[in-house]
Amino acid sequence: MNRNWWYHLKTINHHKMLVMKHCFKIGLYKQGLLHDLSKYTPAEFLTGVKYYQDGKRSPNNAEREATGCSTAWLHHKGRNKHHLEYWIDYGLSKDDTMVGCRMPIKYVLEMFCDRVAASKNYNKGTYTDADPYLYYAKSREHYLIHEETRELLERLLIMLKDRGEEETFRYIRMEILNKKK
Repeated sequence: MNRNWWYHLKTINHHKMLVMKHCFKIGLYKQGLLHDLSKYTPAEFLTGVKYYQDGKRSPNNAEREATGCSTAWLHHKGRNKHHLEYWIDYGLSKDDTMVGCRMPIKYVLEMFCDRVAASKNYNKGTYTDADPYLYYAKSREHYLIHEETRELLERLLIMLKDRGEEETFRYIRMEILNKKK
């Protein structure tokens, strides 16, 4: 019997718990609780089971390799505002095609927590605070992302890499979220 459903469920539950823990540490309780609920829908869950990758990488990549696109990812990014791809739209200028729109700060912070948790989930015992930045840096050039959103995300990823999780989370709580209030 194929037990991928169980392993995939464990992987997404572990990821969701890590994001929730990180969101709670910075004070984003609602987002921590609601993060990635679409992963439990049939459109995403069943694809995740079919293309399960032993918890080492996203099943979406395997689906993309097998079929040419990831229907699970298309479903996911259209329902979760913490993904920069959710915020891509047509530009207002006649010269623009598609542009990255500025993300609200709370979603940038959730995206940061999501990237940290994904790196911990996929790298398991070898995780370092540099991993989220290194993963981001590999794809940085092809992202359609608003400059203010890019600046904040990169500042946090570099701070995590250079100063660690505790100081970065404190900075988010005290300097970003406190100023917002």
